[in-house]
Amino acid sequence: MPNLRQLFLSHIAQTTELPLMLEVECAEGIYLYSPEGKAYIDLISGISVSSLGHCHPAVVRAVQAQVTRYMHTMVYGEHIQAPQVRLAELLTAQLPSQLNSVYFTNSGSEATEGAMKLAKRITGRREIIACRRAYHGSTQGSMSLMNDDYFTRAYRPLLPDIQHIDFNCEYCLNKITERTACVVIETVQAESGVTLPRNDYLKKLRQRCNETDTLLIFDEIQVGYGRTGTLFAFEQYGIVPDILTLAKAMGGGMPIGAFVASRERMMSFANNPILGHITTFGGHPVACAAALATLQTLLTTNYIATVKKREQLIRELLVHPAILDIRSAGFLMAVEFENFDIVQALIKECLELGVIVDWFLFNNRCIRLAPPLIITEQEIRTACRKLLTAIDKVHSEGVNKNVKRLNY
Repeated sequence: MPNLRQLFLSHIAQTTELPLMLEVECAEGIYLYSPEGKAYIDLISGISVSSLGHCHPAVVRAVQAQVTRYMHTMVYGEHIQAPQVRLAELLTAQLPSQLNSVYFTNSGSEATEGAMKLAKRITGRREIIACRRAYHGSTQGSMSLMNDDYFTRAYRPLLPDIQHIDFNCEYCLNKITERTACVVIETVQAESGVTLPRNDYLKKLRQRCNETDTLLIFDEIQVGYGRTGTLFAFEQYGIVPDILTLAKAMGGGMPIGAFVASRERMMSFANNPILGHITTFGGHPVACAAALATLQTLLTTNYIATVKKREQLIRELLVHPAILDIRSAGFLMAVEFENFDIVQALIKECLELGVIVDWFLFNNRCIRLAPPLIITEQEIRTACRKLLTAIDKVHSEGVNKNVKRLNY
């Protein structure tokens, strides 16, 4: 009889030739556990998803309670479902008054798709501007926002009328004109290896969008829900988007996303044509119940308030000659090394030591650190000690040049 590993390789669609192949028996807090009982510190939160750690009790209770009441009842927007309504009420109460209407989706990619459609519907324009080295999703529309040739050339033709600018480039803002329906931009660029806005760039972007009646869409799918030290990253920059996209940490481990706008703008989907944007499973009541528990927990604990302090602790502890730079926005951190071979060797060595790290799509010289917001100072010290041990080993032994690497 084939074992689970063999069945995984035979029947689960693969996205790389070298998956991590870590078999997970259970998970709790910041740890994943193998069938043999080995504990792994999850320093990437399932790519910024498990901000409350794994199987947070409040989220588990909410899911268990909801599945005994009802699950799917009808396509989105037809039935009044308490988990959806209560979540939308609490979410919009944390946002500026003009962001008061929520459309729930299944994922961040779907949130991006909905936001793009809404911008086109409102403005009647076709052109969309996005940033180079940005990731907004893998569906055909959201992937069209990506400029990277390696990841997109196999799927062309993509959507027309997509223009690209450089993040933090003020001169590039001149590309935004009366033809532009929207600008889709991350508040903090993640997959570039953590790039923060500088010199009031986002305020200048907001001003240019105002001048041309262009809608500004902030993608906080990865940086929202406390990861940068505030509930939403845009709070730190003194501006408000026209549309906000959310996902990842939103569901506490359950699949959910959303795009948020004003009710007036969102009503554009209700006419000419009706059913302007529909989804079967978006806003699933179980996912919404989990998301409501997640948001309530974030608002009633000090997890977000202590992110900056613990970010600084990681920066103080991770000191090594092999580290070229550390860039961070709260608990989204990029630790830079000389090349991708070192990064790959470190990911493998960290896994041996019971620590899960990763790399970035558009900066393969960096390892990604995005720990759960619940991680304690002692757990940080333990994780950093293991990281330094891995760096020491890779640094002293050199990188095995025969290690098979991704062709990127």
